Amino acid sequence: MHYQISVTDPDSHLLSIIYTIPDIVSNYIEVQLPAWRPGRYEIQNFAKNIQFIEAISRSGQKLLLTKLTKDRWRVETEGESEVQIRYSYYSAVQNAGTSYVDNELWYLNFINFCMYTEGRINDPCIVKLDLPEGFDIACGLSPFWEIVNNIPTVYGGILAAGNFYELVDSPLLASANLQKCEYKAGRISFTVWIQGNLLPDWKRIENDFQRFSEEQIATMREFPESNYHFLNLILPTAYYHGVEHRNSTMIVLGPDDEGEGLYTDLLGVSSHELFHAWNIIRIRPKELLPYDFTKENYFRTCFVAEGCTTYYGDLFLKRAGIFDEEAYIKELQVYMKRHFESSAASTQSLTDSSFDLWLDGYEKGIPNRKVSVYQKGALVSLILDLYIRKKQTISSH
Repeated sequence: MHYQISVTDPDSHLLSIIYTIPDIVSNYIEVQLPAWRPGRYEIQNFAKNIQFIEAISRSGQKLLLTKLTKDRWRVETEGESEVQIRYSYYSAVQNAGTSYVDNELWYLNFINFCMYTEGRINDPCIVKLDLPEGFDIACGLSPFWEIVNNIPTVYGGILAAGNFYELVDSPLLASANLQKCEYKAGRISFTVWIQGNLLPDWKRIENDFQRFSEEQIATMREFPESNYHFLNLILPTAYYHGVEHRNSTMIVLGPDDEGEGLYTDLLGVSSHELFHAWNIIRIRPKELLPYDFTKENYFRTCFVAEGCTTYYGDLFLKRAGIFDEEAYIKELQVYMKRHFESSAASTQSLTDSSFDLWLDGYEKGIPNRKVSVYQKGALVSLILDLYIRKKQTISSH
């Protein structure tokens, strides 16, 4: 699968995408755009952002393109060995799960706009980015390379993924103003990227991030990737959002002038998202194996995926010596305050609230119904942890 991505008019916020499907052997193919993204368990209907779409043969002829569902199309391909789907996608929202392009920034979540061909979701994927001159790339994907005259050759602006799952689990920032620092935790290479109006204290960031990374790896005993990327988009307005990915996390924070408060948020969300590298990325409910991007993937244990991660994210900061006892207790009080003020009288269990994320999990909802898989999930994790410690203490005596 091959995706060529360009932006003709940055002010329009429109991505132009050419999706090329080679080696066609059937009389028709069906292409699917995801309806949701991992890390956000609700139907998001990305197809609503497609402005224009057509199918073109290798010789340049238009092919019959029929819309089958809100985000699935059938292309008549009789006699054609290769087809291009050409379409435009509106990218004008900045949160940790969207896409945004303008003159200064390309922020891409491939899950929003990349299609796959039915039956070929495991095919290798190549992405060619027609970036403005001077743009650097921050992404967990590897550069595309091949052997030319017995020499490994890397192609700038071209990225490779082993399959569609890897592609859409690898967000990207590209601009001429990316800042970064690098560090190692054991043999693992980490990069912290920042895009925005911020002058980072890189020495402090490197020290603190290395400490909580080493603490997490020591606890889990190994890390599932050889490298990891913290992608940070810092906004001038108030924001707090992070999404876990295969070997990266996408984080959106603001405002950019908040100082120590912004840094505390950066530490908290970064530790949380790094722990997701194990909990949900690798240790995943069977209902999500594999992801079905066409419909809801119901599961009752999201409070384990999110609540346990919230609890351990802060606990690792305490164990690493980044949070002192006062700062850590303050974080626990935040969970308690939010839970007891918003859902102490709620009737729904954590398992049912996990299931109903697909219904209204990210909306306020009606009074006294659901609970937060994040806040109550974190409190339940705390209770279970303290109970296990108590039982271990008793048994040791």
